[in-house]
Amino acid sequence: MRDADAPILRVESLSKRFGGLAAVDAVSAELWPGETVALIGPNGAGKTTFYNMVSGRMAASSGRVVFKERDITGMPPHRIARLGISRSFQITNVFAEMTVRENVQVALVSHRRKSLHLFRVLTRDRKLRDEAEAVLDRLGLADMADARAETLSYGDKRLLELAIVLAIEPDLVLLDEPTAGMTPEETRKVVALINDLRRDRPYTFFVTEHDMSVVFGLADRVLVMHRGRLLSAGTPEEVSADPDVRAAYLGDADTK
Repeated sequence: MRDADAPILRVESLSKRFGGLAAVDAVSAELWPGETVALIGPNGAGKTTFYNMVSGRMAASSGRVVFKERDITGMPPHRIARLGISRSFQITNVFAEMTVRENVQVALVSHRRKSLHLFRVLTRDRKLRDEAEAVLDRLGLADMADARAETLSYGDKRLLELAIVLAIEPDLVLLDEPTAGMTPEETRKVVALINDLRRDRPYTFFVTEHDMSVVFGLADRVLVMHRGRLLSAGTPEEVSADPDVRAAYLGDADTK
């Protein structure tokens, strides 16, 4: 995982304060190209705030976020996305009245800042259509390309959101609770799909997740936050054996 000369993402003493409360308190971490890192912790640990600062959706009180050796601290989300960071959300974020294919095409158009005549671009640009269909095929959604997004099952909507995220060929993918609300079978499908994607292309994934079976199925390393601070970091096995983590979050039950 560490054949690269430098981490793809480096977070240095990142903090966020709301009045006298430190929601995130001087957290530092590194992600290396091609690895999957899971961020876990109990409710209120500061995970979402940390995630929002990394993706540019919230300003940090102090500290730095460095992506591919470039300081992106304070950049707006659209600029960060164009540098190669793409993010999904805990709640599905698709255009319900558009087709599955059109949702992916819109992501491609937006990323490339193409013509504002969106309808004409979506209907007449054959190359754009082919690119969208290639993305859908990778995620097993090709047969649903002409279906309206609102008709999809919840699990397939989450897959469509992942297709939108991957359409812009990001270097770093932020996945916020990617299996939230899914059935066990849908969850297994998503874990297998993400692992397949990792074998096809050296994506770097940064995942927040509550389901420990997903964490063990995906993560090379795990970061554990508690009360705004980084409590532990290591492999899933190392973290699950950490007595401080067990006391704060995992409990004494077998997490595997």
